[in-house]
Amino acid sequence: MSFLTLFIKPLAYISVPVIILRTIASASPVGRYYAQLTIYLGTLAVVSTWGVFVAVGMTLIGRRHDVNYVVARSFYAIASRVLDIQVEVEGEEHLQTCPMVMVGNHQSMLDILYLGRMFPRKASIMAKKELQWSPLGPWMFMSGAVFVDRGNSTKAHGSLAAAGDEMKAKGISLMMYPEGTRHCQEVPSLLPFKKGAFHLAVQAGIPVTPVVCENYWRIYRKGVFGSGTIRVRVLPPISTTGLSVSDVPELTTQVRDQMLATLREISVKVASEEDMKPAEQPEMKVDSPPVAEPDPIQATPVEVASDEVPDAPSDEDGSETPSIDNSLSQSLRQEGSISEYGTETDDEGMVVVGRQHH
Repeated sequence: MSFLTLFIKPLAYISVPVIILRTIASASPVGRYYAQLTIYLGTLAVVSTWGVFVAVGMTLIGRRHDVNYVVARSFYAIASRVLDIQVEVEGEEHLQTCPMVMVGNHQSMLDILYLGRMFPRKASIMAKKELQWSPLGPWMFMSGAVFVDRGNSTKAHGSLAAAGDEMKAKGISLMMYPEGTRHCQEVPSLLPFKKGAFHLAVQAGIPVTPVVCENYWRIYRKGVFGSGTIRVRVLPPISTTGLSVSDVPELTTQVRDQMLATLREISVKVASEEDMKPAEQPEMKVDSPPVAEPDPIQATPVEVASDEVPDAPSDEDGSETPSIDNSLSQSLRQEGSISEYGTETDDEGMVVVGRQHH
């Protein structure tokens, strides 16, 4: 009887707040938004805490790089049920390629849910330094994640180089968001891509695998947190064999075009989409300067940030050696592919594989 009590009591304590949140959720759309958000973040905190113990155990048995797979699947198993949001993955067989650089479109923190459904084995992560203090921090640290200081580009370059070395040596894959920051609006679209992921793939000689999550504006945005099914499509890997740094811009454009076409294909159609030209990219027009000169370079404000002025003189004497550490760092800085803090994402997203070696 005492054993039964020990089992039932925790369930009772957990069920009470869930019932309260469900009641609030049914009261109004605003109530539902905050109730769902609380459940989502609460589940994230609980699973990431449990992930610390998973990381310890799996490290001891030599399966450290499967920690993220186990924790991600656990999070999805719980969160998808309590939130009533399912994720359908097409082309999952393409995730068997290893190692690879996976590139995905980045919409919001809800991306963690679809990552939980599709994150493959033997994949570790890199993220901005601030995430080590988030609910995800403990298990990310224990699973070998690399935290990048957004204010130190030198360390960021070193992290990318170390990622490439470890990927080839251990057969580890990585996930990056080439848009560089979150982007979600009613009409499916993509921001201009940064080139860091593609430089890394070319330098390491590993394929790029596009992962496209449909536009889930209808399910989640500020003030709205509903339920439903989210479609994710994994496209066939794109080989980088025989490519050089000079091929990176073309590779970036090729991958972005494929992902944009797929995004529009798998997303639910919206009325305002009918008025758009097929190739129109409204996000590239943001923050245009005064009307005097419509300079086409202004169309990509995300790339022009802060890399242009400080990095130009520093590449004069760059090494010509083919090592990832030197050539990748030099080409990234010339292209402006790394953001001001060196990573490919601006928030909670998971981006790179590997641990920086000091």
